[in-house]
Amino acid sequence: MVNNSNSTSSYAIDFGTSNTAIARWNAVTQEGELVRLPSLSQQFASLPPLIPSLIYVKNAQKREIIAGQAVRDRGLDFANNPRFFRNFKRGIATDIQGFLPELDGQNLSFERVGEWFLRELIVNLQGETKENLESLVLTVPVDSFESYRNWLMGVCQSLAVEQIRILDEPTAAALGYGAVGGELLLVVDFGGGTIDLSLVQLSTTAVQTRGYILKWGQKMLGENSAQKKNIARVIAKAGANLGGADIDNWLVDYFARTQELPKSSLTTRLAERLKIKLSEEKEAREVYFNDETLETYELGLDRPTFERILEQQGFFDRLDDLMTQVLQQARRNGVENTEIDSILLVGGSVKIPAVQNWIKQYFDEALIKNQRHFEAIATGALQVSQSVEIEDFLYHSYGIRYWNRKIGRHDWHPIIKTGQPYPTNRPVELVLGASTPNQSSLELIIGELAAETGNTEVYFDGDRLITHAVDADNTQVQPLNDREGARTIAKLEPLGNPGSDRLKLLFNIDSQRYLRITVEDLLTQQTLLNNYIVVQLN
Repeated sequence: MVNNSNSTSSYAIDFGTSNTAIARWNAVTQEGELVRLPSLSQQFASLPPLIPSLIYVKNAQKREIIAGQAVRDRGLDFANNPRFFRNFKRGIATDIQGFLPELDGQNLSFERVGEWFLRELIVNLQGETKENLESLVLTVPVDSFESYRNWLMGVCQSLAVEQIRILDEPTAAALGYGAVGGELLLVVDFGGGTIDLSLVQLSTTAVQTRGYILKWGQKMLGENSAQKKNIARVIAKAGANLGGADIDNWLVDYFARTQELPKSSLTTRLAERLKIKLSEEKEAREVYFNDETLETYELGLDRPTFERILEQQGFFDRLDDLMTQVLQQARRNGVENTEIDSILLVGGSVKIPAVQNWIKQYFDEALIKNQRHFEAIATGALQVSQSVEIEDFLYHSYGIRYWNRKIGRHDWHPIIKTGQPYPTNRPVELVLGASTPNQSSLELIIGELAAETGNTEVYFDGDRLITHAVDADNTQVQPLNDREGARTIAKLEPLGNPGSDRLKLLFNIDSQRYLRITVEDLLTQQTLLNNYIVVQLN
């Protein structure tokens, strides 16, 4: 239950593809607790108060929606209706091959649908608790592009919240499990839309001389405050756009092939129920009768067949690739897999027995913890707003675009590699010459490069949002400043000509992940830009 005794409080939102969790910091118990919201949260006493990430749009023009558990309670998730949305998180800030329906004269996007969902949560939260949100922590997948993070922050910018922070989901999960200082923890976060593996270490630092602000109501501890902070150091991480929603779609495809069942939101929901039951039972069956059309659906599945379906989809090969990537990163950072103290399982999909057996192939069963798979992320994220400082590194690589004469097209030259800690100790240096006669300015396009493994293509199959792996050679790049007014970083006076070095570029990253650039003109010996902010990195 929510404690309404305070007028302000700290909250964290774990926005998931299938379910969303909201946690509140309880100042009395000094712990995080999940919040149960009427009509939005699951109301079963035996289950945690998760909010299904579902939306039914009643009127797009007026932004009238039904969200969460209310969609299921009214049977709107069974209707094959363009007003019903699920799995929309994985489409946010992603290039989609397909389109969304126009409703009530409004063109929809995944970003808009996601914003309506989150705003509905926050409005209900404020109305139920009668509290002002003092601090809000938002969790994000480890493999998310910066555009997703910017969208998430943008949703909350208009809210009266003093502090808004972002934390990647695996690190939050490690904090939520209450790990002991100094432990090496491998977090396997497998939810509805993504799987993230993160190796982190928690420790306790000495008293900090540089303080931070922490509010309890009107009490403020300012810059001269000396307090201990917990440090969550990320050693290695990898992620992929692969989740429980993909498994649901594979099951639907199986029943469409073997029983000629239609692919619809109804059969997807029935497949999801089968998958959940198979986590507890060796065989499962779902029956649905439509009293209007008199149609009957009967689906049955056992664990061996389920695991064969996973095998046929290359599921375990993709998991192996991610585990290999994380363990190799750890080894480069001086950590062997035998040094890992605990494996923490997070997300609904980790309940699948085949997933747990896969993890046991790598680690001793005694090291695996699976008690807080639903609430660990949200409750752990709360600790960031209380007494945790995160030491992290950049997940993505970053590069500049150039014309590759060998292949006859634009390509990307990496300037910052994945795993780079920030702030940087020394700048990355790059020397450039003019590419055309009488060149008057230098244009530089910075791109965020996807991880070399785990590239995923997202597209529509009818009304279903589908993902599948693509070849590693097809590196996905998201330009960060490819727009008018952002590409040009320096004017050349006098004009530049090919054949000699003209500009020296120095790149560095500050403590807030801002990529800064200093540009020196080698011809005139002048500094054209000094520590100029180009973009914030992921």
